[in-house]
Formats: sequence, structure tokens, C-alpha cells
Amino acid sequence: MAAAPIRILGLDPGLQHTGWGMVEHDGFRLRFLGDGVVSTSPGEELARRLLVLHRGLAEVIAQWSPDEAAVEHTYVARNPESALKLGQARGVVLLAPALAGIAVREYGAMEVKRAVVGTGHAAKEQVQAMVRQLLPGVTFKRADAADALAIAICHAHHRSTRNAYSAAVARARA
Repeated sequence: MAAAPIRILGLDPGLQHTGWGMVEHDGFRLRFLGDGVVSTSPGEELARRLLVLHRGLAEVIAQWSPDEAAVEHTYVARNPESALKLGQARGVVLLAPALAGIAVREYGAMEVKRAVVGTGHAAKEQVQAMVRQLLPGVTFKRADAADALAIAICHAHHRSTRNAYSAAVARARA
């Protein structure tokens, strides 16, 4: 018997484009609900861009009422200034669901690829193809939204594993 479905919000942080993807998971099946991108203007000052990002994510959360959220770790080593700005955007991405009382988990890029494709070194095209396979009928607004859906799928898989493990431990103790 399937558990009550939960809504998972996947988030792919970015200062210019933060992707989001919403799936429903009942413990066995995934269902695509929606996806999109919150975009900011590079010409705006940083504080304004972070505000736009927060408001956009707050709207997504209000519209879709997710039960849990998953955010991808970001790794940038090229430009320290870009890394700082991305880190600030990532802080907003983590904060928005937390302020709404939503539990947030974080996953590394290789972990997401491994959960969706089966290998941590998969190309973006492979990830997108598997997301399409796992969520029939999905069309991405942008690559950032596809990445966000992959993060949500990763969380669903990890969540199922955690729940099965917890149930097994509880049975063993009984």
C-alpha cells in the first residue's frame, strides 16, 4: 500500500536563474507537478536580486505547498567574486523553504546524478533524458528547471531508502 503522497520541491541555486521543480512522491511513484525558474537581472544591485529571488521562491512555496525541499550543493572555484555571489543566492534558496517551516536536505551534484542516472559522472543530457523518463510528459522551461527536478527525484529516492531503513530498524527492535 502506497503512503500518502508528499510534495517535494527541488531547487537548483543560481543568482541569475534559480531552477525549481515540484514532484509528488507516494513512496513508489513520482508524478510531475510543475517547474520553472526564478530569474534576476544582472544589472540590478545584489541586495535587490536576492530580494527578487526570495520573493519568487516564496510565491512558488505558497502556490505549491511543498512538504519537503531539496537543494543542490554548488561548487565554484574559478572566480572568488562569483563564488561569493552564488553563495549568497544559495543562502536565500536555503532560507526560503526554512522560513516556511519546510524541512530542507542538501545533495551534491554527483549524488544527484548517481540517483537519477546511476553514475555520478553523467552528462547533463543524460540527466535530462532520465528526468524525462521518470516524469513522463515533462517539458523543461530551462536547464535549471531540469536540474531542479533531478534534485527532487534524488531526494525522493533517498527519502524512500531512509524510510525503509528506519522501518527495518524499528522491526528489528520490536
